[in-house]
Amino acid sequence: MYRTCCFAFLLALATAGEAQVVGGIAEVSIIDRDNGVALTPHFYRGEYWVAGRPGARYAIEIRNRLGERVLAVMSVDGVNILSGATAGWDQSGYVFGPGERYQITGWRKTDAEVAAFTFTDLPNSYAARTGRPANVGVIGVAVFRERRPQPVYVPPMIGQSARPGTPGAAGPGTPLSGGSMANSAQAGTSSSAATLEVQASPTMPAPMALPELRAPATPKLGTGHGEREYSYVNHTEFSRMQAEPNELIRIHYDSLDNLFAMGIFKRPRPAPPTANPFPASPDLQYVPDPPG
Repeated sequence: MYRTCCFAFLLALATAGEAQVVGGIAEVSIIDRDNGVALTPHFYRGEYWVAGRPGARYAIEIRNRLGERVLAVMSVDGVNILSGATAGWDQSGYVFGPGERYQITGWRKTDAEVAAFTFTDLPNSYAARTGRPANVGVIGVAVFRERRPQPVYVPPMIGQSARPGTPGAAGPGTPLSGGSMANSAQAGTSSSAATLEVQASPTMPAPMALPELRAPATPKLGTGHGEREYSYVNHTEFSRMQAEPNELIRIHYDSLDNLFAMGIFKRPRPAPPTANPFPASPDLQYVPDPPG
């Protein structure tokens, strides 16, 4: 019995940590930076939702689960967090090394600064202030795996017998470099986990319609353009394995009151009053301790 209970407790601890993240290739979680707590995602009608605290700073934490580099193109409220352009997954993003974890804390301003992500009322959100309020309330992460250079077979020149190891010579099956990554149609520059600017522009499918929800109780929550803070990035090259994301993650957010009003979260029921089956009788008395 003791072993069974311990196993159940340890299993609960293991699953509790996973409950804060969304995604497979890359794990995505939303962190309330003012208290360090990861917001718990709730799965409702095919979408993930988290409750943000108005005025709180937050971060998008990403962990690469693969043993290879991946690119994460990120949007907040339908806006690319690096360029400020209306978001498309063919745009710039962050490159993560194998197993790397990194917190994105704001809108990228320079290679050394961001403007902090803050939960704020919709009219004060960066998207609304720049005339794009239609997609306020959603965080998107498009994850791309890296394309590896293909080996090239170079047959030996007729009439010549170059020895293996001779400069410029290659025998059957010898892999050679497939060319500079900079010549790729989808190469670019990136940052720190690293910014990447991709030149290809694949056609995006129509966005999935959200289920009808009840009206929120208070103004919708958005993401503001907060105070400047230090966040250094560098640049690298990245060539995508394919034009479409290998994984597309969406996390919707709003205030806790609005999520209650829309029926996404359920308010906890109050504990029932404790009824006394023998109200006319005194409580049972046990043996008292002896004097002294």
